[in-house]
Amino acid sequence: MQLLALALYHRDRRPTPRVLRFRPGALNILTGESETGKSEILDIVDYCLGRSTPNLPDEPIDQTVGWYALLVAFRDSRMVLARPRPSGNSTTQAMIRTGNETLDLPSADELTPNSNVAALRSQLSARLGIEDFRFQPPSGAARAPFDVSIAQAALLCFQNQNEIADKKALFHRQTENGMAQALKDTLPYFLGAAGPEQALRRHYFNEAQRAQRAAQRKLDDARRHRAAVDANGLALLRLAQGEGLLGEVSSTPDPEQIRYLLEQALTVTASTLGPVEIRDQRQALTEERRGLREQLQQLDEALALVERWQKQGQAFTGELYLQLGRLKSLDLLGPEQDHDAAICPMCTRPLDVPDASATEIAMLTDQLSEELNQAQTVQPIRDEHRRSLQAEREGVVERLRVNGVQLRAFAASDERMRNLQEQHVRIARIQGRIEQALTADTESPAGDIGRLHNDLILAQENLASLQALIDEDDINAETERRLTDVAANMTTWAKRLNLGQAAAADEVAISLSQLNVVVRRPLGRLPLNRIGSAKNWIGYHLVAHLALHTYFRLHNRPVPSFLMLDQPTQAFFPAKIKDATTVQDADWATVTAYFELLRDVADLNEGTLQIIVCDHANLTEQPWFQEAIVENWRPVDGRRRALIPTDWLD
Repeated sequence: MQLLALALYHRDRRPTPRVLRFRPGALNILTGESETGKSEILDIVDYCLGRSTPNLPDEPIDQTVGWYALLVAFRDSRMVLARPRPSGNSTTQAMIRTGNETLDLPSADELTPNSNVAALRSQLSARLGIEDFRFQPPSGAARAPFDVSIAQAALLCFQNQNEIADKKALFHRQTENGMAQALKDTLPYFLGAAGPEQALRRHYFNEAQRAQRAAQRKLDDARRHRAAVDANGLALLRLAQGEGLLGEVSSTPDPEQIRYLLEQALTVTASTLGPVEIRDQRQALTEERRGLREQLQQLDEALALVERWQKQGQAFTGELYLQLGRLKSLDLLGPEQDHDAAICPMCTRPLDVPDASATEIAMLTDQLSEELNQAQTVQPIRDEHRRSLQAEREGVVERLRVNGVQLRAFAASDERMRNLQEQHVRIARIQGRIEQALTADTESPAGDIGRLHNDLILAQENLASLQALIDEDDINAETERRLTDVAANMTTWAKRLNLGQAAAADEVAISLSQLNVVVRRPLGRLPLNRIGSAKNWIGYHLVAHLALHTYFRLHNRPVPSFLMLDQPTQAFFPAKIKDATTVQDADWATVTAYFELLRDVADLNEGTLQIIVCDHANLTEQPWFQEAIVENWRPVDGRRRALIPTDWLD
């Protein structure tokens, strides 16, 4: 995949976009003064390839541009990759158009989202030939699996102004969170040292590792469970033996003996006949005592009633004797004389209530005498009834005494009954624990230790076979071998540019572990961050990326066939130079050597590699340099030229 054109569309949908055309398979140079938008070209292309955030300056680009479109070419087809300016910090909207060699940039009124970033990357990855597979990190790694796509391949195609002079990092966006590891994970694939087969084997290996750990964990759990069951069973055996449920027990019984003895302990039934009989007798005595107390109370009430009758009879007869004595005293008057009872015999006056006659008084006296005689005949019967009640009461009192003696005897046996009841409770509790332990042991999923041990052996054998396949792949060794092929060109070109430490170097190579350039000398390895001068840092970045892309093209690897470099000659000019062509004392020979290497590498790849350079330098005396210029953003006739047209700024 190479770039044919880049277009910027005005936010107001003006009909004429700003278009930059590139030549495929050649060196393309975009030169110009500072602050004309050269560095933003790289960010715009990166954004069109699927980044969600354009990272472009607010003015003037973000305030004037509404859409970005990139026209790319494959071997037999073309694609338009258009992205709208995000309304916020980012967007996933995209427009995709595919066609043959006649496909060109769309007009402004044709721009409308018809896809998203995920689909854009998927189509680009498929056209590049990136195989559809998911990278599986090693087991135990904190990072998640991811799909290999253009997102990782594009990291190998860009070097912005800060990255190309970085002595600590070699690749695009390497210093961002997670990017360094993504490069380490995918560079072997893009070099051809690993592929979907290796990734699938790694996936199966990770799954086998998880299965082996799970089998080991289940077996360990089963063994711990068995040990706990055995220890608990032995403790239950001692408790059952202490309560008399078992006889002699071996000091070290095996698990089968423990289970058999526990099952035997469950068959023993604690006898409760004696305590039930005792409880029944005690209950009968208590009921008898309650009845005797009620009977005694009734007898006491009857005796009290008889006593009240006796006292009332004595009071009644006493009163009768008193009245009878008074009436009999009237007999001293002699025979009754006839007189009028309604007239007072003393004053001869009439009485309001006539007095009783002598005859009536005599009749009353006779009546009282008869009642006294009757009362005297009842008294012996009453005395006999009282004596009968007293005798019955004495019998009840004696029975209460005997009942109390019996209850006190039972009370003396309460301690033995409590001990017996507590023993029965302990036995029931122990048997319950035994039954629970036996049930848990039977229902435990980890109970079959033999089966779990066989599962672990099978998992280990499967893991070992997959490990052997992975060892045969030896991705790391194959990656180092291919990086050694890349190092051959790196070493040659580093010596050609006369970079620091290159003259005495045995090899200039890329370290996968450090993601940086390493110079191997007889005195030892020397990483790029220990080599001085920005000139050397930029030079080693150039030779590394040129050698990598030459290897990619030679082996037809699924990496875009372009390399974009921003300000590769910045080390030779002042930091804030407006136009490098005005600097007379610059190291123009080295600048020329850098561009000649870029030209020669593009020619070496015979049209399969496109190199796009944005730089201040303009080698006016080199015809080949002038032929490579696609845009020159320097004033012409006093009119400023830049990425954003002047009339857009108006």
